[in-house]
Amino acid sequence: MPLLMSAEFYSKVAELAGRRKSFAVATIVRVEGSSSAKPGSKAIIDEHGKIATGWVGGGCAESTVRNEALKCIELGRPELITLDMTDELLGVGMPCGGKMDVYIEPVLPQPELLIVGHGRIAEVLATIANLMHFSVTVNDPAAERGSFPLATRLVTEDFDLAQTPIDSRTYVVIATLHKLDHVWLQKALESNAAYIALIASRHRSRLVFNYLLATGMPAEKIERVWAPAGLDLGASTPEEIALSIVSQMVALHRGGSAKALKESDTKSKSAVTDKVIHQCDGGGTG
Repeated sequence: MPLLMSAEFYSKVAELAGRRKSFAVATIVRVEGSSSAKPGSKAIIDEHGKIATGWVGGGCAESTVRNEALKCIELGRPELITLDMTDELLGVGMPCGGKMDVYIEPVLPQPELLIVGHGRIAEVLATIANLMHFSVTVNDPAAERGSFPLATRLVTEDFDLAQTPIDSRTYVVIATLHKLDHVWLQKALESNAAYIALIASRHRSRLVFNYLLATGMPAEKIERVWAPAGLDLGASTPEEIALSIVSQMVALHRGGSAKALKESDTKSKSAVTDKVIHQCDGGGTG
Protein backbone atom coordinates (compact mmCIF):
# COMPACT_ATOMS: atom_id res chain seq x y z
CA MET A 1 0.00 0.00 0.00
CA PRO A 2 1.49 3.40 -0.93
CA LEU A 3 2.56 5.75 1.84
CA LEU A 4 -0.16 8.25 0.89
CA MET A 5 -2.80 5.56 1.22
CA SER A 6 -1.37 4.54 4.62
CA ALA A 7 -1.74 8.08 5.93
CA GLU A 8 -5.29 8.27 4.58
CA PHE A 9 -6.08 4.84 6.01
CA TYR A 10 -4.97 5.60 9.56
CA SER A 11 -6.57 9.04 9.46
CA LYS A 12 -9.89 7.37 8.64
CA VAL A 13 -9.40 4.89 11.50
CA ALA A 14 -8.81 7.79 13.90
CA GLU A 15 -11.82 9.67 12.55
CA LEU A 16 -14.25 6.76 12.92
CA ALA A 17 -12.91 5.83 16.35
CA GLY A 18 -13.18 9.43 17.49
CA ARG A 19 -16.82 9.49 16.41
CA ARG A 20 -17.47 6.22 18.31
CA LYS A 21 -18.45 4.44 15.11
CA SER A 22 -18.24 0.69 14.58
CA PHE A 23 -16.21 -0.48 11.60
CA ALA A 24 -14.02 -3.33 10.41
CA VAL A 25 -10.52 -3.51 8.97
CA ALA A 26 -10.03 -6.11 6.24
CA THR A 27 -6.45 -7.13 5.40
CA ILE A 28 -5.37 -9.51 2.62
CA VAL A 29 -2.87 -11.88 4.23
CA ARG A 30 -2.32 -14.41 1.45
CA VAL A 31 -2.88 -14.58 -2.31
CA GLU A 32 -2.67 -17.68 -4.42
CA GLY A 33 -2.79 -17.35 -8.20
CA SER A 34 -4.29 -14.32 -9.90
CA SER A 35 -5.80 -11.47 -7.89
CA SER A 36 -6.14 -7.74 -8.46
CA ALA A 37 -5.31 -7.02 -4.79
CA LYS A 38 -2.03 -8.01 -3.14
CA PRO A 39 -1.00 -9.22 0.33
CA GLY A 40 -1.05 -6.32 2.76
CA SER A 41 -3.86 -4.51 0.96
CA LYS A 42 -6.35 -3.11 3.44
CA ALA A 43 -9.82 -1.64 3.49
CA ILE A 44 -12.05 -0.08 6.10
CA ILE A 45 -15.69 -1.17 5.99
CA ASP A 46 -18.08 1.06 7.90
CA GLU A 47 -21.09 0.00 9.96
CA HIS A 48 -23.30 0.19 6.86
CA GLY A 49 -21.14 -2.19 4.84
CA LYS A 50 -19.54 0.46 2.64
CA ILE A 51 -15.83 0.77 1.85
CA ALA A 52 -14.71 3.91 3.67
CA THR A 53 -11.19 3.75 2.26
CA GLY A 54 -8.74 1.17 0.96
CA TRP A 55 -8.86 -1.71 -1.49
CA VAL A 56 -9.26 -5.49 -1.24
CA GLY A 57 -10.18 -6.24 -4.84
CA GLY A 58 -13.17 -5.51 -6.99
CA GLY A 59 -16.41 -7.13 -7.99
CA CYS A 60 -17.60 -10.11 -5.99
CA ALA A 61 -14.47 -10.19 -3.84
CA GLU A 62 -15.23 -6.76 -2.44
CA SER A 63 -18.91 -7.62 -2.02
CA THR A 64 -18.07 -10.78 -0.07
CA VAL A 65 -15.61 -8.96 2.18
CA ARG A 66 -18.14 -6.24 2.90
CA ASN A 67 -20.84 -8.78 3.82
CA GLU A 68 -18.49 -10.73 6.07
CA ALA A 69 -17.30 -7.50 7.69
CA LEU A 70 -20.88 -6.66 8.68
CA LYS A 71 -21.18 -10.07 10.34
CA CYS A 72 -17.93 -9.50 12.26
CA ILE A 73 -19.15 -6.11 13.45
CA GLU A 74 -22.45 -7.60 14.59
CA LEU A 75 -20.82 -10.54 16.40
CA GLY A 76 -17.91 -8.49 17.72
CA ARG A 77 -15.23 -10.99 16.77
CA PRO A 78 -12.61 -11.28 14.01
CA GLU A 79 -12.70 -13.80 11.19
CA LEU A 80 -10.24 -15.21 8.67
CA ILE A 81 -12.01 -15.97 5.40
CA THR A 82 -10.85 -17.56 2.15
CA LEU A 83 -12.18 -16.23 -1.14
CA ASP A 84 -12.17 -18.79 -3.93
CA MET A 85 -12.00 -17.02 -7.27
CA THR A 86 -11.31 -20.12 -9.32
CA ASP A 87 -14.89 -21.33 -9.46
CA GLU A 88 -17.67 -19.08 -10.69
CA LEU A 89 -20.37 -21.41 -9.39
CA LEU A 90 -19.04 -22.47 -5.98
CA GLY A 91 -16.63 -19.61 -5.30
CA VAL A 92 -17.40 -15.91 -4.99
CA GLY A 93 -18.84 -15.74 -8.48
CA MET A 94 -15.81 -14.21 -10.18
CA PRO A 95 -13.44 -16.73 -11.86
CA CYS A 96 -10.21 -14.69 -11.76
CA GLY A 97 -8.12 -17.82 -11.26
CA GLY A 98 -6.92 -17.20 -7.72
CA LYS A 99 -7.64 -17.50 -4.02
CA MET A 100 -6.97 -15.13 -1.18
CA ASP A 101 -7.22 -15.15 2.60
CA VAL A 102 -8.64 -12.03 4.23
CA TYR A 103 -8.44 -11.25 7.92
CA ILE A 104 -11.39 -9.14 9.07
CA GLU A 105 -11.17 -7.44 12.45
CA PRO A 106 -14.08 -5.45 13.89
CA VAL A 107 -13.29 -2.22 15.72
CA LEU A 108 -16.04 -1.33 18.16
CA PRO A 109 -16.32 1.73 20.39
CA GLN A 110 -15.97 1.26 24.12
CA PRO A 111 -19.23 0.29 25.77
CA GLU A 112 -20.55 3.18 27.86
CA LEU A 113 -21.65 3.01 31.46
CA LEU A 114 -24.21 5.67 32.33
CA ILE A 115 -24.42 6.07 36.09
CA VAL A 116 -27.41 8.05 37.24
CA GLY A 117 -26.84 9.23 40.78
CA HIS A 118 -23.96 9.79 43.18
CA GLY A 119 -22.69 8.28 46.41
CA ARG A 120 -20.19 5.61 47.33
CA ILE A 121 -21.66 2.82 45.17
CA ALA A 122 -21.70 5.13 42.14
CA GLU A 123 -18.11 6.22 42.80
CA VAL A 124 -16.79 2.67 42.99
CA LEU A 125 -18.87 1.68 39.96
CA ALA A 126 -17.13 4.39 37.93
CA THR A 127 -13.69 3.27 39.09
CA ILE A 128 -14.14 -0.44 38.43
CA ALA A 129 -15.93 0.13 35.11
CA ASN A 130 -13.05 2.32 33.94
CA LEU A 131 -10.64 -0.53 34.71
CA MET A 132 -12.89 -2.78 32.60
CA HIS A 133 -12.56 -0.32 29.69
CA PHE A 134 -16.03 1.18 29.87
CA SER A 135 -16.44 4.83 29.00
CA VAL A 136 -18.15 6.29 32.06
CA THR A 137 -20.73 9.08 32.13
CA VAL A 138 -22.19 10.25 35.43
CA ASN A 139 -25.45 12.17 35.43
CA ASP A 140 -26.42 13.78 38.74
CA PRO A 141 -26.76 17.37 39.99
CA ALA A 142 -24.55 16.56 43.00
CA ALA A 143 -21.79 14.78 41.06
CA GLU A 144 -18.34 16.33 41.57
CA ARG A 145 -15.17 15.72 39.58
CA GLY A 146 -13.24 14.92 42.75
CA SER A 147 -15.57 12.00 43.44
CA PHE A 148 -15.44 10.71 39.87
CA PRO A 149 -11.87 11.38 38.66
CA LEU A 150 -11.96 8.63 36.02
CA ALA A 151 -15.35 9.49 34.49
CA THR A 152 -15.27 10.59 30.86
CA ARG A 153 -18.21 12.96 31.36
CA LEU A 154 -20.05 14.57 34.24
CA VAL A 155 -23.53 15.91 33.55
CA THR A 156 -24.92 18.05 36.36
CA GLU A 157 -27.70 19.94 34.58
CA ASP A 158 -29.96 17.67 32.59
CA PHE A 159 -33.47 18.56 33.63
CA ASP A 160 -35.07 17.21 30.45
CA LEU A 161 -32.81 14.10 30.40
CA ALA A 162 -31.56 15.04 26.93
CA GLN A 163 -27.82 15.31 27.52
CA THR A 164 -27.21 11.60 27.94
CA PRO A 165 -28.46 9.67 24.89
CA ILE A 166 -28.77 5.92 25.34
CA ASP A 167 -28.03 3.45 22.56
CA SER A 168 -27.34 -0.27 22.12
CA ARG A 169 -23.84 0.02 23.65
CA THR A 170 -25.00 1.89 26.76
CA TYR A 171 -25.13 0.16 30.14
CA VAL A 172 -27.42 2.08 32.49
CA VAL A 173 -27.18 1.84 36.27
CA ILE A 174 -29.71 3.90 38.22
CA ALA A 175 -28.27 4.74 41.63
CA THR A 176 -30.46 7.71 42.58
CA LEU A 177 -31.60 6.00 45.79
CA HIS A 178 -35.30 6.57 45.02
CA LYS A 179 -35.02 10.16 43.73
CA LEU A 180 -36.56 10.18 40.23
CA ASP A 181 -35.60 6.53 39.76
CA HIS A 182 -38.94 5.86 38.04
CA VAL A 183 -38.34 8.71 35.58
CA TRP A 184 -34.87 7.50 34.64
CA LEU A 185 -36.04 3.90 34.42
CA GLN A 186 -38.76 4.92 31.99
CA LYS A 187 -36.22 6.77 29.82
CA ALA A 188 -33.89 3.74 29.82
CA LEU A 189 -36.70 1.32 28.96
CA GLU A 190 -37.75 3.45 26.00
CA SER A 191 -34.27 2.96 24.55
CA ASN A 192 -32.38 -0.09 23.27
CA ALA A 193 -29.85 -0.01 26.11
CA ALA A 194 -27.61 -3.05 26.43
CA TYR A 195 -28.20 -3.29 30.19
CA ILE A 196 -30.51 -1.59 32.66
CA ALA A 197 -30.05 -1.99 36.39
CA LEU A 198 -31.79 -0.40 39.35
CA ILE A 199 -30.02 -0.21 42.69
CA ALA A 200 -32.92 -0.61 45.08
CA SER A 201 -34.44 -3.03 47.53
CA ARG A 202 -36.90 -5.62 46.28
CA HIS A 203 -39.72 -3.64 47.90
CA ARG A 204 -38.71 -0.38 46.21
CA SER A 205 -38.22 -2.17 42.89
CA ARG A 206 -41.78 -3.54 43.04
CA LEU A 207 -43.15 -0.05 43.74
CA VAL A 208 -41.32 1.39 40.73
CA PHE A 209 -42.38 -1.48 38.48
CA ASN A 210 -46.01 -1.13 39.53
CA TYR A 211 -45.86 2.58 38.79
CA LEU A 212 -44.48 1.94 35.30
CA LEU A 213 -47.12 -0.72 34.63
CA ALA A 214 -49.81 1.78 35.65
CA THR A 215 -48.43 4.29 33.12
CA GLY A 216 -48.81 1.72 30.34
CA MET A 217 -45.24 0.38 30.17
CA PRO A 218 -45.45 -3.21 28.79
CA ALA A 219 -44.51 -5.88 31.30
CA GLU A 220 -42.04 -7.49 28.86
CA LYS A 221 -40.06 -4.27 28.76
CA ILE A 222 -39.91 -4.07 32.54
CA GLU A 223 -38.57 -7.64 32.56
CA ARG A 224 -35.36 -6.24 31.05
CA VAL A 225 -34.48 -4.49 34.31
CA TRP A 226 -31.97 -6.10 36.65
CA ALA A 227 -33.29 -5.32 40.10
CA PRO A 228 -31.82 -5.86 42.57
CA ALA A 229 -28.77 -5.10 40.44
CA GLY A 230 -25.72 -7.34 40.11
CA LEU A 231 -24.70 -10.94 40.64
CA ASP A 232 -25.30 -12.82 43.86
CA LEU A 233 -21.92 -12.37 45.57
CA GLY A 234 -23.43 -12.00 49.01
CA ALA A 235 -22.38 -8.35 48.75
CA SER A 236 -23.00 -6.10 51.74
CA THR A 237 -20.65 -3.12 51.35
CA PRO A 238 -20.86 -0.41 48.66
CA GLU A 239 -17.62 -1.72 47.16
CA GLU A 240 -18.91 -5.28 46.99
CA ILE A 241 -22.23 -4.16 45.49
CA ALA A 242 -20.39 -2.18 42.81
CA LEU A 243 -18.21 -5.21 42.05
CA SER A 244 -21.27 -7.44 41.66
CA ILE A 245 -22.86 -4.99 39.21
CA VAL A 246 -19.76 -4.55 37.04
CA SER A 247 -19.27 -8.33 37.06
CA GLN A 248 -22.77 -8.74 35.67
CA MET A 249 -22.09 -6.07 33.03
CA VAL A 250 -18.91 -7.81 31.89
CA ALA A 251 -20.67 -11.18 31.76
CA LEU A 252 -23.39 -9.77 29.51
CA HIS A 253 -20.91 -7.80 27.39
CA ARG A 254 -18.70 -10.83 26.79
CA GLY A 255 -21.50 -13.36 26.48
CA GLY A 256 -20.54 -15.20 29.65
CA SER A 257 -22.88 -17.35 31.71
CA ALA A 258 -21.91 -15.76 35.05
CA LYS A 259 -21.64 -19.30 36.41
CA ALA A 260 -18.64 -20.49 38.38
CA LEU A 261 -15.87 -21.51 35.98
CA LYS A 262 -15.71 -24.86 37.76
CA GLU A 263 -19.38 -25.46 36.88
CA SER A 264 -18.89 -24.30 33.28
CA ASP A 265 -15.94 -26.63 32.67
CA THR A 266 -18.04 -29.78 32.28
CA LYS A 267 -15.22 -31.84 30.76
CA SER A 268 -12.92 -31.17 33.67
CA LYS A 269 -15.70 -31.87 36.14
CA SER A 270 -16.54 -35.12 34.38
CA ALA A 271 -12.90 -36.20 34.46
CA VAL A 272 -12.68 -35.59 38.21
CA THR A 273 -15.94 -37.52 38.76
CA ASP A 274 -14.68 -40.45 36.70
CA LYS A 275 -11.49 -40.57 38.74
CA VAL A 276 -13.42 -40.60 42.02
CA ILE A 277 -15.71 -43.42 40.77
CA HIS A 278 -12.66 -45.39 39.59
CA GLN A 279 -11.02 -45.12 43.00
CA CYS A 280 -14.23 -46.10 44.77
CA ASP A 281 -14.37 -49.21 42.60
CA GLY A 282 -10.99 -50.26 43.86
CA GLY A 283 -9.00 -48.91 40.96
CA GLY A 284 -7.04 -46.35 42.95
CA THR A 285 -3.28 -46.26 43.07
CA GLY A 286 -2.97 -46.05 46.85
